[in-house]
Amino acid sequence: MTGRSSKPRVLVAMSGGVDSSVAAALVKASGAEPVGVWMRLSDVADSYSEFKRSCCSLDAAEDARRVASQLDIPFYILNLEREFDEGVLQPFMRSYLEGRTPSPCVECNTVVKFGALLGQARLMYDCDAVATGHYARIEEPGGDTPAGYRLLRGLDPNKDQSYFLYGLGQEQLAHAQFPVGEMTKPQVREAARALGLATAEKRDSQEICFVPRGNYREVLRERAGWKAEPGRLLDVDGSQVGEHFGAAAYTVGQRQGTGVALGEPRYVWKIDPGANVIKLGRRKDLEVRRFEVEEVKFVAGDQPEYGPRGGAEDGGSGADAPRADGFRAEVQIRHRGRPGAATVRPLESGRWAVETDDPVWAAAPGQAAVFYRGEVVLGGGKIAQAVDPTGDPGE
Repeated sequence: MTGRSSKPRVLVAMSGGVDSSVAAALVKASGAEPVGVWMRLSDVADSYSEFKRSCCSLDAAEDARRVASQLDIPFYILNLEREFDEGVLQPFMRSYLEGRTPSPCVECNTVVKFGALLGQARLMYDCDAVATGHYARIEEPGGDTPAGYRLLRGLDPNKDQSYFLYGLGQEQLAHAQFPVGEMTKPQVREAARALGLATAEKRDSQEICFVPRGNYREVLRERAGWKAEPGRLLDVDGSQVGEHFGAAAYTVGQRQGTGVALGEPRYVWKIDPGANVIKLGRRKDLEVRRFEVEEVKFVAGDQPEYGPRGGAEDGGSGADAPRADGFRAEVQIRHRGRPGAATVRPLESGRWAVETDDPVWAAAPGQAAVFYRGEVVLGGGKIAQAVDPTGDPGE
């Protein structure tokens, strides 16, 4: 790009939805120079007409272009299919084939949006930062946070997306902006209407953008060559109660689709893809107070301060210094999950053990476990295994 002005230049990832549209408008209103970019991440929209609402679709690209035109900002389409395939799609498929439950939005944010896209923002567009429509907030160093940038929950508790952003470190946060993080969803809608944006009334997509009809099994069949192979379906006592339709078609905590009626409800408890066996359990069997987390990352770069027992209301002010026996936090294991107080301890294996004050339900291997103190994101990782009350691995 040429003709760089003295204004800070910000690349806005425009998905074609209302949130990123308003984010672009807010960047411009701030006095910065926005550059709109729609990312082509997958060819799935070329094959499925029902993907018109997805941020991966060509319709979404056109919506983003229309909003950019309304705002009178430059607009480009950037192909990041290779980065998305390697960093998001392939790990997504491997996880299911290994009996795990992936969190693809975590990888998309960490690897693609604030990895590859941030790199391209600097290289191709001479931009200082990347802005997205995420409902999250960033607190800059200074005042109460002299040590570095802090990642906070979005102001709207119903739309908070900080769970998917725990992998961002100091370098990414220094060059990231979340303009709608201080707003509620109704306020975002109203802002879009006031500006007359083409996406003001566009509905939110509730599905994973690259999964047709919300059925990830189709992705496994078409892209990974997966074939459903029936296997043994075991009850909690080890007795066979039926057959399943292929281990990769199930996730821990799932109730529908097991095809059994045993009086007390049964849920998928353990998945053994090697033996092609699925074990069912009662609801209480899926309650654990200890699980292990791997690939842990901390927003600040280092292990947090220990923290007062019972949780903290802030990011650690007044807390104890870092200790070898870990730290206190509230741990959330699902995007819409309820955070619960826990102690997080390092293990010699490189994993971290999470010991919760109260039982948590269906801690599925592969899911993200995110550590909070109040509204502050400390970091997180992937659940490696749960440990049931008998001390046996839950996978």
